[in-house]
Amino acid sequence: MTVAQAAQRSPAPLTVLWRFSRPHTIVGTLVSVLGLYAIAGAELASGAPDAGDLGWTLLAALSVNLAIVGLNQLTDVEIDRINKPDLPIAAGTLSASRARTIVAAATALPVALAITQGPLELTGVVVALVVSAAYSLPPVRLKGRPVLAAVCISGVRSLVVNLVVFGHFAGGSLHDLPDPVWALTAFVIPFSLAIAILKDVPDAEGDRHFRVATFTVRAGPQRAAAAGMGLLVAGYVTMAVAGPLLVDGVQPVVLAAGHLAALVALLAARRGVDVCDQAGFTRFYLRVWALFFAEYALVSAACLLA
Repeated sequence: MTVAQAAQRSPAPLTVLWRFSRPHTIVGTLVSVLGLYAIAGAELASGAPDAGDLGWTLLAALSVNLAIVGLNQLTDVEIDRINKPDLPIAAGTLSASRARTIVAAATALPVALAITQGPLELTGVVVALVVSAAYSLPPVRLKGRPVLAAVCISGVRSLVVNLVVFGHFAGGSLHDLPDPVWALTAFVIPFSLAIAILKDVPDAEGDRHFRVATFTVRAGPQRAAAAGMGLLVAGYVTMAVAGPLLVDGVQPVVLAAGHLAALVALLAARRGVDVCDQAGFTRFYLRVWALFFAEYALVSAACLLA
């Protein structure tokens, strides 16, 4: 192969960076911050901060996300060559040294930004980065301890993102957070636990080969998928029934009908998917992420229409 032919076959640098960022997680972070910003506009007496503050918050959150997923790929190269061979490092389209540079920059940037924003945001950024390091890096490497791994992933997605980001929009305080934020946080806890369990179902082959004792490897894919679905169904039913009764500041019909519709969509997506079909279950897993995106839009709409 000539140099010109190799260049034609190599993806563009921005394409490589996009794949390295794990787009579904980037979109999840983007939607989370935008949804919390919309809720702040509806719930805070002073309204949401200006667009400039939103922009810096998004930059910090997306950088943390990139650092987390990048570090995980750097420590899982051999596993990814079996489970996710299209990821840039595993596929050879991004060198480990360049990946380390990206992760270092994505780690330093949000810390520098958070230092200027006060203790709440700095604490959130540092906690998210430390938890991600504990998840991926030895000697701790929580990835092989399924319960702790799921709790860590859930904690970052639910508590750190929702409470810290909204607290930042509220002026750097966690006092008197509105009901919709607490309800969203409570819902995201089982949802992100389910994501943490379901993400390993299509990765069983590589994890088993390298003796990574995920919940799927220990309990089997059927039980792992059932556990994840149980958490999701429980979350949707609880929000549809209890949400309109307990959460002030939302449009109750929108909240109930929206969660019932999302539950129907979840059950339809799961129907007929074989846990042993790696490609098929991965598509289902990405649909679960789409429902995660929709949750922030749904709660935001219920606040704005109240």
